[in-house]
This record gives sequence, structure tokens and C-alpha cells, in this order.
Amino acid sequence: MPDRYFEEFEPGQRWVTRGRTVTEADIVNFSGLSSDFHPLHVDKAYAAQSRFGQRIAQGFLVMSMATGMVPADPEKCEALYGVDKLRFLRPVFIGDTIHLEMEVTGMRERNDGSGIVDFKFEVINQDNQAVLVNSYSLLMRKRSTQ
Repeated sequence: MPDRYFEEFEPGQRWVTRGRTVTEADIVNFSGLSSDFHPLHVDKAYAAQSRFGQRIAQGFLVMSMATGMVPADPEKCEALYGVDKLRFLRPVFIGDTIHLEMEVTGMRERNDGSGIVDFKFEVINQDNQAVLVNSYSLLMRKRSTQ
């Protein structure tokens, strides 16, 4: 994970995090923070009549939870560089348990004492199904700058 310097990464390295269960409180709190009060998230009766049959977590809530699962050492990980090709593949329901799987897919050196590490980023539910995927890039310090 991003608990190492740029030079310590290699394409193909993989990590799997522990799981976290999505709660109704998570959805309600995220609605308040994001102002996303779409009835699929907050209206039980409305959601019951939808294609999903029940309330679903906001996609960006799931992305935020997964980002929080990345144990980034602030001495080594300088910043999130970018997210590309973000896709929400399946709904996440109240009570679902998700975890994150990351794999290094590429690396780019920079001339400022850092480098970009690209990851395949997959959020997986309790049924071992991908619910969210993207390409996730982090700006990492090089060891030589310390």
C-alpha cells in the first residue's frame, strides 16, 4: 500500500484491505455532507419501488469509504494525483460489507523528488463481486529526497 517510497513499488504488487460494513448512518451522514438526497438513498418507500428494491449507498460514498481504506503514510504519500475511468458496477446496500483490492499497474518518475504510482482499484462486496472500479494514481515521495 502507499506506506512506502516510490522506488519500493513494482508493477503487479497487490494489496487487499479488511472489510467495512455500510450502515444506514453512513448514507444519512453522507447525504448531509454532500447534499445528495436522491430518494434512492434516503426514501425507503421510493427505493422499494426502484429496480434495486431497496435503498442504495451513494457511489461517491462507496468511493470515499474505499479511499479511506488506503493506509497512506503522509511521509511517503504526498497526495491523490487522480482517478480515471470510475465505474459503479453494482449497487451497495445497507448491510453490505466492502473491501478494497489494489494492484500497481504503472509508475512514472518525476524530476521533483516524487513519482506517480498507478493502481487498479477495485471495491469488492461480501459476495466477491466488484461494485466499483477505477484507475487510481498517487503522488509518492522518492526515498532519495529524505
